[in-house]
Amino acid sequence: MSLLDRIAEQVRECMRCRLSATRTQAVPGVGPADAPIMFIGEGPGRDEDLQGEPFVGKAGQALTILLRNAGLSRDEVFITNIVKCRPPDNRDPQPDEVEACREYLDGQIACIRPRLICTLGRPALQTLVDPTASVMKLNGTVIERHGLSYVPLIHPAAGLHNENMQEPIKEGFRRLGEVLARYR
Repeated sequence: MSLLDRIAEQVRECMRCRLSATRTQAVPGVGPADAPIMFIGEGPGRDEDLQGEPFVGKAGQALTILLRNAGLSRDEVFITNIVKCRPPDNRDPQPDEVEACREYLDGQIACIRPRLICTLGRPALQTLVDPTASVMKLNGTVIERHGLSYVPLIHPAAGLHNENMQEPIKEGFRRLGEVLARYR
């Protein structure tokens, strides 16, 4: 069993925070262990909680299209979240919940050693890059932090809730396509 598989097993058995009490399934993440790019969202939603995989609901369908438009397919990237269990009512993860999962996320990043990490939404950006960062200002740009390269992106779900967000989301992924040419 690989270290990445061991982390996934630990996530499935985890009881470190209150989110474990209400989950159907933990959602460790999916993708190749040597993925050059990681996508990290905030937390699983209802569909993800039921299926045990990240980004399988409507936001996941939107992500699949956005990835394709950027020249990527889901099977070549690793997709996970900052928390591995669904927050109630899809609320933002609380700081203690993020902290409880941080060891798993850091372990996944260390195992995969991606060339590029794309944060999806404000919570992932602020957890991994800068607690005061604005995803709207940084959408689709490269940021170097702690020896890693990040591309903050607006979460695909934002376009499902607000039609005005669809163009900024597409623009961020268009910029990601340009960035990928330099990182491949």
